[in-house]
Amino acid sequence: MKKIMILGAGIYQVPLIETAKKMGLYTIVVSIPGNYPGFAIADKVYYENTVDDEKILEIARQEQIDGIITTGTDVCVITIGKVCDAMGLSGLSYEAAQVAVDKMLMKTKYEEYGVRTARFRQVKFTDPDIPKTIEGLQFPLIFKSVDSSGSRGITRVDSFEEFDSALAYVKENTRKDYFLIEEFIEGEEFGAQAFVYNGEVSFILPHGDYVFHGDTGVPIGHFAPYNLSDEVIEDAKIQLRNAVKAMGLDNCAINADFILKDNKTYVLELGGRCGATCLAELVSIYYGFDYYEKILKTALGEDPDFDFSKPYVPNASHLLMSDKDGIIESETDHNEPNENIYEVHFDYEPGEEVHKFHVGPHRIGHIITKGETLEKAQEELFKAMDNIEIVVK
Repeated sequence: MKKIMILGAGIYQVPLIETAKKMGLYTIVVSIPGNYPGFAIADKVYYENTVDDEKILEIARQEQIDGIITTGTDVCVITIGKVCDAMGLSGLSYEAAQVAVDKMLMKTKYEEYGVRTARFRQVKFTDPDIPKTIEGLQFPLIFKSVDSSGSRGITRVDSFEEFDSALAYVKENTRKDYFLIEEFIEGEEFGAQAFVYNGEVSFILPHGDYVFHGDTGVPIGHFAPYNLSDEVIEDAKIQLRNAVKAMGLDNCAINADFILKDNKTYVLELGGRCGATCLAELVSIYYGFDYYEKILKTALGEDPDFDFSKPYVPNASHLLMSDKDGIIESETDHNEPNENIYEVHFDYEPGEEVHKFHVGPHRIGHIITKGETLEKAQEELFKAMDNIEIVVK
């Protein structure tokens, strides 16, 4: 029986663990202790911090694993790269992983390879004159932690008066002594899921994003297909391929964030893993294959064998969120059985504490729908959301 090590035991790793078990794999799940649902379904659990690459490598060698993977998070990507290199496993390299989790390295590579991206500066927290350091950049700006995920450590800044509070917020969400300031591009946010296998990009699926606007835009749902002109889609694909080359990504899923301005695609960032917020499901439904299975096969050194022959299926997803901190008193799905409602999922049980939505990890559930057309899929989505009743006290 082949052994797969899955880093993380949270809501976005659960489908990966479940799929691995369906494939007959022995699942070794590694995560810090906590109320994580993946622990209960794993074959074996190690309660370790997934950023401790030396410890994870030690366990991986001890267990003689056949592959290592995660989904939905950037936190442990460097660990995956280190283990892949040290044990000769299939997956992104340690060098590529370092670029994928450090937005400063990433932006520097983009600049070197001519990838279209926002103008930026690297800034030390101890810099005595940040306005001078970023001279030439135009407001609004984005202050961004270079090593965080889930939209944490990212905030929009519209004036010099906001620098101190923005600086404090970024500092709370990074392990580095520097951060990134870049120009905020006023445009339409969208993304893409993609995959690179043996040096070739297997597919690129642009998708639309539903965005929560707080300190910065936070994706709270997605839909495909995305209504863009052929010229814009081709430009986005060119920028993504260039970014993949710049970062050295290979044998991994890719989560891409873009901004569209004046019909030109600007690359915000690429992750060397599948996206969160139901994006693996978006790919699976759209193409008609199990994307988690493809990701796992690649991690095991097997050919993912993508098949794009089935009719594409439009679909849409949205997070369930709370508008206040509190305790869930009740949650009810009033939807009638409907083949176009792919999934309704509650993350918490009544009696558990939840937070007012601010960043991605504050989600309390999700809904996924599909349809003959995107319009029908979206209509089903918002109708289904209206039939969900969650009481928070």
